[in-house]
This record gives sequence, structure tokens and C-alpha cells, in this order.
Amino acid sequence: MDYAEYKELYNSLRTPADVEALRGRYDERLLDTLYTQKTSRDVKKRFYIVKQNAPRMLKEWHKGKTIMDLSNKYKFPPILTAMFIFLEDGTSKKDFWASINDPDSLESPEVADEIREAIANDIVYSPEANDRQKERGLWGEDLAHQWLDGQGITYRTENDLRDTEFTKTPDCLLDKPVMYKGNKIFWVESKASFGDNTEFKYNSRKQLIPYTELFGPGLVVYWVGCLDDLECPKDVYVSDISVLDVKLEKIEEGQE
Repeated sequence: MDYAEYKELYNSLRTPADVEALRGRYDERLLDTLYTQKTSRDVKKRFYIVKQNAPRMLKEWHKGKTIMDLSNKYKFPPILTAMFIFLEDGTSKKDFWASINDPDSLESPEVADEIREAIANDIVYSPEANDRQKERGLWGEDLAHQWLDGQGITYRTENDLRDTEFTKTPDCLLDKPVMYKGNKIFWVESKASFGDNTEFKYNSRKQLIPYTELFGPGLVVYWVGCLDDLECPKDVYVSDISVLDVKLEKIEEGQE
């Protein structure tokens, strides 16, 4: 995706309603992923700033403001807004998340209804949203496995490498290197996030560059999409779902 289109789409995703409005024009996984990334980044920036208002939120809640009223006022995800209120009211974090997973466990039917409303309006931090994020991760890994398996490329997965000496492990460490678009690669990393500059720089620092130092050059695939002009570190190659149309070339004995 070119940067101009990405920026326009990213900036337009302000609320869950914006995500719904764009379904049909863009892939559903792309919209969910971009909105999740944007929301998560905003939460990281503003978490402690908003948290300072927890005593005020609790007072407003006791005076009749709903969780959704306060979520909209502070422009913060409904479930995290509810967490600030509940924790300020003396609820433990463990009990709060238990109520999110089972609102019926709450003594007050009115409060349970507010929690259900918060869950229904939170497409990033709700249990259903967490399930969707996990599903995207498994979907991407499955695509990577199908792509490699279909070409007879053998590899070890992250689970296979769990008890080895390696401090960091890619999703697929190839048993033998192959040629990808004229470049030798030793590993494939699957990402269910969107590869914009922020995400790619973070992934490069935390995972991709360490992989090159441990195993050599490799490929990262952003299955829901990525920017066309990412600046890649040495020995890191990037693709989106179009990688499924790419045929890998096995390296003959003696050519490695």
C-alpha cells in the first residue's frame, strides 16, 4: 500500500463506527488491524494521563454517568475506562477481568449491563477482540506453513525451537536456505499486523535484526498488508500476502 492511501485510511479510523463504515471497501482484517494498532499506540501514550482522572471518573460514575459516557468524554477504550473506575472503587485487577469475561458474575444487574455495553463497543480490548487477534496470528502462521509446505520446503517452527540454545526464534527456521527473488534466506517470520514504519521499526529492533545475527538473511511477511517503501535493515526482506504467488528456489548441493 502506498503511503498516501495508508495515511488517509489510518487517520480516518477514529471510532469503531469508522471501521464499520469502511467494511466492503477494505479487507476486514486490514481494518481491524489498523484500528487496533492505532488504538494501542494512543493508549500507550495516554494511559497514565487518563489514569490520573480515575478518582474524578469514579465520582462522575457514582453521580450517574455511564461507563460509555466516560469513555467518550475521555476518548479512551470502554473496557480500560471501566478498569480505571473499578480499580479506583477497590476492585482487584483479577476480579475486574473476571467480570469482563463473565458480566453475569456481578451483583448489580445495572452494572452488568454497563459492562456488556462496554464490551460491545470495545473492538480492541474485549474478549472477542482478543480472540480475533489470536485468530489472525494463527491464520498468518498457517498461510506461511502452507506456502512452504506446498513447495516442499522443510523448516522448524517456533515450538520446535523452544528448548534450543537460541535466545530468539523465527516462526519458520528453514532446514536449508532457499532463494527468494534472487536473495538467499534462512528464515520466515509471519506477522498478522500491518507493516507501517512504526510497526516495522519495532519488529526490526526486537526480532528481525537479532534473527539475521543468529541465522542470516530472512523474510518477514505482513499478511494484512504493509507499506510499499519500507526501509529494510541489511538482510531483512519484506512482503505482503502476494508472497503466496512467489516460488522459492532450492539451492543445489555445493551452491550454499
